[in-house]
Amino acid sequence: MLLRNGLSWSFDSWKNMRIGRESAYAIEGLLALAGEPTGAVMLLRDIAAARELPQSFLAKIFQKLARHGIVASSRGAVRGYALARPSMDIKVREILIAVEGADFLERCILWSDGCAKGKICALHSRWKRAERIVGDLMDRTTLADLAREEISETGSEHAFL
Repeated sequence: MLLRNGLSWSFDSWKNMRIGRESAYAIEGLLALAGEPTGAVMLLRDIAAARELPQSFLAKIFQKLARHGIVASSRGAVRGYALARPSMDIKVREILIAVEGADFLERCILWSDGCAKGKICALHSRWKRAERIVGDLMDRTTLADLAREEISETGSEHAFL
């Protein structure tokens, strides 16, 4: 572990900038729903099976997505999940915010404790510029875009992970 300006750093700190498996699973599950007709409801077990995802983990992820208005859950005769809005209206950024938290792009990539006033990392200004670029890209990219790209690049509907 190295110390700089009183902040700790290790090679594990690079994990701060990485989008987690939870987000990858969220996108995979949403892609399964995006491949269905508008308004179609799928059982969680079918979503998990379609994308080869762990059902119990996916259940926790879909609860977050439901709280953020990305999916709608239904109970009763027709149980399961459906996209809450058309896939063309669901931005990648909002998916990542739902899963990773609102600060997912603001995390320091060098320091696990984050940059503090007067104690910023060497990459701070460059990372801020990169954050804006990545954020803009995620704002412009929709779930529908990902679904189209997945099919055109692989000829398959199961290639995101």
